[in-house]
Amino acid sequence: MRRIKNVLVCINTSKQEVVSAAFSIIKTLSEFGFHPIQKVCSEYTPRACSALNIRVMDNDKAFEAADFMLVVGGDGAMLRFAKEAAQAGIPMLGINMGKLGFMTELEPAELPMIKNVLTGNFTIDRRMMLEVSVIRNGKFVYQDDALNDATVSKGDIMRVIDLSIYSDNVHLLTYNGDGVVVCTPTGSTAYSMSAGGPIVEPTSENLTITPICPHVFNAKAFVLSPERTVTIKTGSLENKSAYLSVDGGECFRLYETDLVQIKRSNLETKLLRMHGRSFYQVLSQKLSDRK
Repeated sequence: MRRIKNVLVCINTSKQEVVSAAFSIIKTLSEFGFHPIQKVCSEYTPRACSALNIRVMDNDKAFEAADFMLVVGGDGAMLRFAKEAAQAGIPMLGINMGKLGFMTELEPAELPMIKNVLTGNFTIDRRMMLEVSVIRNGKFVYQDDALNDATVSKGDIMRVIDLSIYSDNVHLLTYNGDGVVVCTPTGSTAYSMSAGGPIVEPTSENLTITPICPHVFNAKAFVLSPERTVTIKTGSLENKSAYLSVDGGECFRLYETDLVQIKRSNLETKLLRMHGRSFYQVLSQKLSDRK
């Protein structure tokens, strides 16, 4: 296996404690023999990066030079950078600075384990992603890729929305409620699980449809083949509003004639693993006896 040393460091810059920890982590990486790379970013001045022996590159060159991406943050940061890593075809390794850290591999105290990357003592999990589109009057007006999920939800607290769900243009269910989550196996432990959806082993490949607070008895979760295309249509939105959110990102407003189309993406996320823990061990550790 080719030795990998060039590490692209991506940081959740919304939390000052994460930023402070990141510079300490980067210094340690250099001491271990890695070659840290930082994307051009206003939060990190060239002088600070120079002092820590960090190469600063524009985004395209940074991804071309990197062997893998190190994400300092929580699951939200992993989701934020997953698309870029997938497009570049490089694996991700997360240092957990958040609360849960399902996708991150190491806690800050476990940083010395990262030396396993230098010796090739790791595995790579491959995770399917979703391609999410909005079609309006026959034209694509929105497109994004998701590692976790795509959610259509109501915009008004006291009003439900009407939804019809289709698989390959075959009707599955129609109901009124708060919305619907369509997720990958990786996303099954996120919003979908909170809405009553099944927990799915993340390296499997399928699409899960989970209604959110449906106001009918027969609106159950569906688990579909990854080859299916899911289409979501809203009913009348008079005096109501509906929004699409991909991986918990910025909401996109939907209109009555819009079609939300969700299918397997051509991209995939690669996660570096070195613990050897099973998904079920991680699940028990992260969710049992939470306070």
